[in-house]
Amino acid sequence: MLNQPFLRGIYAITDANLLPDDTRLQEAAESAMRGGLKLLQYRDKTADASKALRQTRLLADLCLSYECQLIINDDPELAKACEAAGVHLGQSDSNLRHARELLGQEAIIGSTCHNSLQLASQAALSGASYLAFGRFFPSSTKPDAPAADLNIFKLAEHLGLPTLAIGGIRVEHLPLLARAGAAMVASVASIFDQPCPEEAVRNFRKAFEPTLPFTSHEALNDTLRRSI
Repeated sequence: MLNQPFLRGIYAITDANLLPDDTRLQEAAESAMRGGLKLLQYRDKTADASKALRQTRLLADLCLSYECQLIINDDPELAKACEAAGVHLGQSDSNLRHARELLGQEAIIGSTCHNSLQLASQAALSGASYLAFGRFFPSSTKPDAPAADLNIFKLAEHLGLPTLAIGGIRVEHLPLLARAGAAMVASVASIFDQPCPEEAVRNFRKAFEPTLPFTSHEALNDTLRRSI
């Protein structure tokens, strides 16, 4: 898929409590993108259709300016309407095959797999672009989510898809997750509950990207210089 090279690095997730209005959402998202964010998920379980479409279109325009990929949580129809790069689906959300048919072969479609290789295998067969595992640490966003083991990344390697780590992730966890095999790390509060999301993303990138086996230090330094 053409978007596969983008499935590396820092993946930020919005939160309606932390970003309660359009202005705060736009300011925080743009700040994170100035730090070099390349994947942003819009997540608002309480938004009505009008608010969700307005906010996702706002974010879609921002993402175009910063070459960031916009992912919509749970809602393939909304992803299509706002022309997002793709959608992220939980186990109780829309059917993955339906999302692939609706959004096309080039769309990014992520699947929540918890700590299950079986769920990951099913997602891969259904056309997922990446596999999300977690939670790996105590999470304020999803405190009741089942715990995951770092070995799941190695067990899922044969599926040939990028993997996303999620759940209570802070900057000090990042080298460990990269060495375990995560291609991406997702965060809500450690980016959007900080005074400066731009600085938070830069700190995440500095801690995570040099440890990735497919990221050269020369390329990382070049992209960090361009984001300053």
